[in-house]
Amino acid sequence: MKKIKDLESKWKRALADYANLEKRIAREKENFVKFSNAQLLENFLSILDDLELCQNHLKDQGLVLTINKFKDLLKNEGVEEIKAEGEEFNPHLMDAVETVAGPKNKVMGVSRKGYRWGDKVLRVAKVKVGGGQLRKEI
Repeated sequence: MKKIKDLESKWKRALADYANLEKRIAREKENFVKFSNAQLLENFLSILDDLELCQNHLKDQGLVLTINKFKDLLKNEGVEEIKAEGEEFNPHLMDAVETVAGPKNKVMGVSRKGYRWGDKVLRVAKVKVGGGQLRKEI
């Protein structure tokens, strides 16, 4: 009788271990897909940067339509731009690349836009931050 209970206990433990293994594999698979999607979205962001730079120089209406379509695609995937200009500096969302004249810790300009995807930061914004000194008028 003791041997039957011992075997039954081992069998139940093996079933529980197998169920936990299935759950862990499903979680790891989901995390892998999310990580892969994040990498792909980051690569798209550099292309968007290039298109916007081209638009600044060319002023082409067709390029504007393409950029807007690209931004809509990213928005539909849950990617949103990090609002930085005029905001308080946030080291979790922004990277200060320069200190300029202006109110202390206030973002005075954006060198490169930042983006988030849900609660994950895909790319921090590169910003110019006020150092506390005000500009002197001449």
